[in-house]
Amino acid sequence: MVADPVATLRPPLKWAGGKRWQVPHLRPLWAAHTHRRLVEPFCGGLAVTLGLMPSAAVLNDANPHLVNFYRWLQKGLRIDWPMENDEASFYRLRERFNAILASGRANTKEAAGLFYYLNRTGYNGLCRFNSRGGFNVPFGRYRTINYTRDFTPYRELMASWTFTLGDIADVNLEPGDFVYADPPYDVEFTQYSQGGFDWDDQQRTAELLARHRGPVVLVNQATDRVERLYRKLGFTVNHLAAPRRISCTGDRTPAQEVIGMRNL
Repeated sequence: MVADPVATLRPPLKWAGGKRWQVPHLRPLWAAHTHRRLVEPFCGGLAVTLGLMPSAAVLNDANPHLVNFYRWLQKGLRIDWPMENDEASFYRLRERFNAILASGRANTKEAAGLFYYLNRTGYNGLCRFNSRGGFNVPFGRYRTINYTRDFTPYRELMASWTFTLGDIADVNLEPGDFVYADPPYDVEFTQYSQGGFDWDDQQRTAELLARHRGPVVLVNQATDRVERLYRKLGFTVNHLAAPRRISCTGDRTPAQEVIGMRNL
C-alpha cells in the first residue's frame, strides 16, 4: 500500500525545542479524543499537530512571522527564487527580510518565503529578534540543506486548521477542546518573541488552562517551581526525558521535562 503523502508530511521548519519526540507519548492521550478540536496556544514548529493529525485545529502563536508563514502554506506557497546555503546570500536576504518588516509588509508572500529560508539556513533553527524587531540569527554553517520550494501538499492538510496570532488569553477555547500547551520553558532564555515570557506568564498560562473543562496536556521544563505550580492547580504530573537541550555552550545533556494533565 502506498503511504498517503499528506499523512507523512514533516514539520516544514527547523524549530528550536521542537516536540516531535513527544508525539509517541501524546498519541495514547489523544486516541480517545480524536473527535475533538485540537488547540495549541503555542504552536511553534507544528511537530505535535502534524504528528497527531487532527481533523480540526486552532493553532496560535505570538510570533507574527511564524503565523504568516503558516497562512501562506494554507494558500499553497511556492518559492520561485534561488535559495542557497551561502553566507553572503544569507546575510543579504536577512537584510531584505528586515527591510520588508520595517516597511510594514510582514504579512506578504515574500516575507513568508524569506522567513522559511532564514529558518532553514540560520543557526540551529533559532528565531530571535533584536529590540528594534529585526531578525538577528547568524548564519548556520550547515554542510547541506534540502530546501522545499513547493509547499502545496500542506494546503489540503491545513484546510480545516485555523491559525491565529496573539496571547494565550486571546485563544477562543470551546469547552470540549483538547488543549496541548507547550509554553516557552521556565529557563533563563525566553526571548522567543518580542516581550519575552516570564514567570508571571507561566503562572497565568497554567491558571488559565486549569479552568478549561476539556482535556489539557501542559508541558514544561521540570523545575521545582513549575512542578509545584502544576500540582497546586490540580494537574497530574509525570516526567519525560527530552532527547537534547539547546544551549549556547553546546551542552546536549538530556533534560527532564514535566507533563501536566487534566480531564483525561
